[in-house]
Amino acid sequence: MTLIAPRIAVDPQVRFGKPVIEGTRVPVSTVVGAVAAGDSWVEIAQEYGITDDDIRAALAYAASRLEEETVRAPA
Repeated sequence: MTLIAPRIAVDPQVRFGKPVIEGTRVPVSTVVGAVAAGDSWVEIAQEYGITDDDIRAALAYAASRLEEETVRAPA
């Protein structure tokens, strides 16, 4: 497993190499999706066995990826 951001790791053998919470098989996209759906952090932490710091790390990682993205609007 390779750490790519604080608390975020990738491993080709885990979730097809998608970013996950370090030490788990919980995809970052699942955590961010749960926050977006309005689930409370308590619900998310309990459901996936992660911590508030893991949730913050997932959101920070998603934000950093979006910062790198360039979207060109059609002319």
